[in-house]
Amino acid sequence: MRAPRVLLVEDEPALARGLSDSLRANGFDVTVAADGERGLDAASSGMADLIPLDVMLPKINGYEICRAVRAQGLDVPILMLTAKGQEQDVILGLNLGADDYITKPFRTGELIARAHAFLRRRGPAPASFTFGDCEVDLAARKVRRAGADVDLTAKEFALLAYFGARPGCALSRDVILNAVWGNAVFVTPRSIDRCVTTLRAKVEPDPHRPAYIQTIREIGYRFEPNGE
Repeated sequence: MRAPRVLLVEDEPALARGLSDSLRANGFDVTVAADGERGLDAASSGMADLIPLDVMLPKINGYEICRAVRAQGLDVPILMLTAKGQEQDVILGLNLGADDYITKPFRTGELIARAHAFLRRRGPAPASFTFGDCEVDLAARKVRRAGADVDLTAKEFALLAYFGARPGCALSRDVILNAVWGNAVFVTPRSIDRCVTTLRAKVEPDPHRPAYIQTIREIGYRFEPNGE
């Protein structure tokens, strides 16, 4: 079985060296691209299983790489490396197709854990999934909690199904809005918040302290089926 391939796009030599050494020590096959041009060329090959991607890069920035990768139809997980507290950077990256983000400075162990988590989640979309005491049957469009049927509206079920297909991913409100509501008229990001509130009331043990549908401040939501 081949080692998972990581394309690290990072222009800070010390950080790139430290991260690549740690990834290799944990069983990853690592390629480092020190600028955006090289990063885009390597990403376009479709060989990477995961791309940790810095935002601020020489030649081509991380946003343009993310946009180009998704325009080519590549679904490789992209983990953005962003400056601390730059919520707008995060939102822009997520809206362009990044799967999650990690803010600098961060511990190498956190990146390793995220890498393993993303690679575990890759594969065909399941026909059902579980979290807590809930079972979601996507084909039958049914949800059961502790063995009892849960009555969800069409939008609540669509939102839960969307979350279930993207466990652990940071999802901006705009991305959720486009995916679940589409071109519906007079729908705003507040519609998402209201739908999340009613959904939590039906599937969370404590809706006021949600374990599974977690809020990411200023950005959107993340679904953690293990309650992490």
